[in-house]
Amino acid sequence: MNKLLIIEDNCELCKQLKRGIGKEYDVMFAGDCKEAIALFYRYRPKVVTLGIGLSPDENGIVEGFRCLEQILSHSPTTRVIVITEHERRDIGLRAVQAGAYGFCRKPIHMSELRVIINRAFNLLDMEEDNARQQSVLEQKGCGFGGIIGKSPQMLQVFSMIRKVSLSDVAVFITGESGTGKELVAKALHNMSLRKNGPFVPINCGAIPENLLESEMFGTERGAFTGAHARILGKAEYAHKGTMFLDEIGELPGNLQVKLLRFLQEKVLQRVGGREDIAVDARIISATNMDIAKAIGEGLFREDLYYRIAVITINLPPLRERGDDIMLLANLFLKRATEEFCKKTRGFSTSSLKILKNYTWPGNVRELENRVQRAVIMSDSPLIEPADLGLTENSMPLMMPPMGCVTLKDARDRLEREMIISALGRQEGNIAKAAEVLGVSRPTLYDLMKKYSLSRLSPNPERQGTNDGIQYGQQ
Repeated sequence: MNKLLIIEDNCELCKQLKRGIGKEYDVMFAGDCKEAIALFYRYRPKVVTLGIGLSPDENGIVEGFRCLEQILSHSPTTRVIVITEHERRDIGLRAVQAGAYGFCRKPIHMSELRVIINRAFNLLDMEEDNARQQSVLEQKGCGFGGIIGKSPQMLQVFSMIRKVSLSDVAVFITGESGTGKELVAKALHNMSLRKNGPFVPINCGAIPENLLESEMFGTERGAFTGAHARILGKAEYAHKGTMFLDEIGELPGNLQVKLLRFLQEKVLQRVGGREDIAVDARIISATNMDIAKAIGEGLFREDLYYRIAVITINLPPLRERGDDIMLLANLFLKRATEEFCKKTRGFSTSSLKILKNYTWPGNVRELENRVQRAVIMSDSPLIEPADLGLTENSMPLMMPPMGCVTLKDARDRLEREMIISALGRQEGNIAKAAEVLGVSRPTLYDLMKKYSLSRLSPNPERQGTNDGIQYGQQ
């Protein structure tokens, strides 16, 4: 039976939780942070519920956040579900930003809490199963550190990871969107001397510019309206571990200066603060943009580049990885059939041809999404091209013999391929794809309709909400 630790100092709520879910799990109760940490170290529960207002600070959040930080610093994979007062949704969101899996608000609806707890355990089971599959692949020489591949290009990447993982030098990872840059960053962390410390990712392109500095460096109480408490930034959470700066090319100029100071002096100042705070964190960064071009155009500081790119690892696009395409497709097929309880056996001959020859603008992420879609949509034992959302027209554009195709046909095929490529590189973001293509959003929508295209689906594992329940880290 799965172990569940409930940290709550409200006796009535404890009784309610024991009645509601006590028979489904091996439940332990703790009334304060000290008792909770002792139980956590002893029994290692995979999932924890945490009442954020703990004694001796029932009306505040300091003790609850201290408990959350201690649990996650010791075991970053533990799923912590925070329970807050109904009117304090902002506290729940802050907890998610600090690493909590999700949050529920009082009064507790037992059916909702049961769903989020079950989902947390199920995701953990899937991750452990994936890790076992990965171990088998690695033993067969088909993978490394969570990354699947046996092509010469990927073997070279694996070799570089081995060489630099034990040093503390800054690593810069380049590659198209969807090639697995975060997986490489995690592999570097997990093989390093910092592997027992936290791995803290931050997407520089996904956070609004006015919030990015606070997210990265934290804020002091009273720094601005609504800053009622001190909040640690991602850099402080990465102390003795690794901070991964994804899409660093999107970092605004003023923050590039502050990041450069942090890298040079190993100290930071929270927003609204004057105290220098020493932080020992390894920096790994990544981008899918042409960083040399960005430097030439004055969009990225050259001195910062030399700080973050002591070692550069370039990830090849999927279309250049040969047999890795089918290796990955079969792995994703196995995972999806197990997850969705389908009896799909494999790919049809025409599907195999398309999988091997398609240009994969969205790379590994697109391949995984298309295989998941195919398993869900297919009603037969073999996956057909239509299940993948691909057709013969999805094949790479090749110059046919003169007279076999009109100029209009060739232009249409090129236009279609460029749209697919732009959508793939921008992960289905219509606005960004339109900008890359140099057209308006309405024009792009019209072109997509013309060629029967839909935006690339985001990875379901990265979605933030489901069934009315808020989820954070997964």
